[in-house]
Amino acid sequence: MEKTRTFTVAPDESRQRFDLFLAARMPDVTRSRVKALADEGMALLNGRPVKAGYRVREGDLVEVSLPETAVGYPLPEDIPLDILYEDNDIIVVIKPAGMAVHPGAGRTGGTLVNALLHHAGGPSGLAPTGGPLRPGIVHRLDKDTTGSLVVARNDRSYLSLARQFKERSAGRKYLALVWGSFKDDSGSIELAIGRDHVQRKKISTRARIKRRAVTRYRVLKRLPLMSLLELKLETGRTHQIRVHLNAVHHPVVGDQVYGRRAVPPSLPKAAADVLRGIRRQMLHAWSLGIEHPASGERMEFRAPVPPDMQRLLDALEKGSGHECGHLTA
Repeated sequence: MEKTRTFTVAPDESRQRFDLFLAARMPDVTRSRVKALADEGMALLNGRPVKAGYRVREGDLVEVSLPETAVGYPLPEDIPLDILYEDNDIIVVIKPAGMAVHPGAGRTGGTLVNALLHHAGGPSGLAPTGGPLRPGIVHRLDKDTTGSLVVARNDRSYLSLARQFKERSAGRKYLALVWGSFKDDSGSIELAIGRDHVQRKKISTRARIKRRAVTRYRVLKRLPLMSLLELKLETGRTHQIRVHLNAVHHPVVGDQVYGRRAVPPSLPKAAADVLRGIRRQMLHAWSLGIEHPASGERMEFRAPVPPDMQRLLDALEKGSGHECGHLTA
């Protein structure tokens, strides 16, 4: 859920930068978050998004949509974790489907952060730099996306990992089952995306304010009515993979927001039966490569294909008459 704050520009506020006006009116929101709200089109001036540097005028109406945040700090919860690697500096986990990474939007429990706090023995076991709601969290995955995720246990690790993700030296590869067959075996999707100006919770290539986004793909398998792709992000925008694939008419299978919901009648029965039981996007953060914050050693991690995705792959391969087996490192 979101809550909306509404302001009218007073005479003495005229000609201020839009982001500075917002920061002054919302002292409880960080400056970086204020700028992000403007950049993402979540702050409207007279009903339309404008850039952070736009100069406001007396009488302008400003509407800001803010996600409701969790009340209080997250508490440790004894939730099992699937850990790929752990030492005194980092924890690499496999995030399951249906689990949010951190509290927010009215959600206070059941998140990866709650589980990590229990595993690490409380807040002191995770880097405080991420903030009280996101201790140790350097990068995120959508709630219904599975895969490998690295968490910082101290500030040195947090700053090192944050730099690697910002500079794109941290290598991330995703697997996605998508509808249709790509003409080329590999290529890139270069489409700017931003917050949809009508459906505020969605990202779109038709947004009024957009940012550059590049997704590189490689076809791993061609299956009945679907393809299995390996994807690399040159940029890391919200919902980037899902929006890009939908924009080129190859939406991620099972995507309830950007994809197709109907099961084609021509899909092999075994695959159709599996697909009817799937309620999430078939997107998996398969591979993660980082430089260890303390030793500098290059480390690579692979998260096995999740059971629901593997069942669908098996059914598709059976329908195609080829047994390709499980994907491995």
